Amino acid sequence: MAPTAIGIAAWGLITGVAMGKSGLPPEAMVLMSLLVFAGSAQLAVLPLMSSGAPVWVVWATALCVNLRFVIFSAVWRPYVVHLPWQQRMRLAYFTADLNTALFTRRFPEPRPSPEQWPYFWGGSMLSWVGWQVPSIAGILLADLVPVHWDVGFAGVMALLGITLSLLSDRATAVSGAVAGCAAVAAYALPLRLNIVVAIAAAVAMGVLIEHMRPPPAGQGAGRGVGPGVGQ
Repeated sequence: MAPTAIGIAAWGLITGVAMGKSGLPPEAMVLMSLLVFAGSAQLAVLPLMSSGAPVWVVWATALCVNLRFVIFSAVWRPYVVHLPWQQRMRLAYFTADLNTALFTRRFPEPRPSPEQWPYFWGGSMLSWVGWQVPSIAGILLADLVPVHWDVGFAGVMALLGITLSLLSDRATAVSGAVAGCAAVAAYALPLRLNIVVAIAAAVAMGVLIEHMRPPPAGQGAGRGVGPGVGQ
């Protein structure tokens, strides 16, 4: 996690500065950083909160931006299903994009093993501290950053770099490209609803690609016969 923590810190600082310049109370912004712990969702709802958008729009936007965590939870389930629910709740809070990718790469087989959780907590703590410290610093020091620095554009570039690093196969690459095109095409929609359109388009494309893939060897001939076929 150490190499990626540098990028996480830069993104956290940029997000904190953007939050600090939003006009919201500093206490609320620090609380948001600690509780939400999702930079993309925070940036998505900031303009909505600043403009007085309805609460349901704020919640719906954050929910749509964070839909990927539903997929993450399905990935994590075989690893954590045997743990007490209190422990699973703690793990869920610290679970993020990059530590999910690194953890599943290190432990591709979802079988419990003693070294999994020291690995998880080491990476998660580095990621959490690497995010929260720069983010809170950005909130508190936002007034010292000149407007002409255009930190919003820098934030987009930082997030784009992290996103591109996660496009590991054809399905994710095509879905990401479709999401970008849909977001630009629907940019004129009010209340940042182009984000919702982009997510829906990406999910639809990902599902379509999965259905178009040929079945693994040995399953095509037996389709429709026996338990579990077609799952």
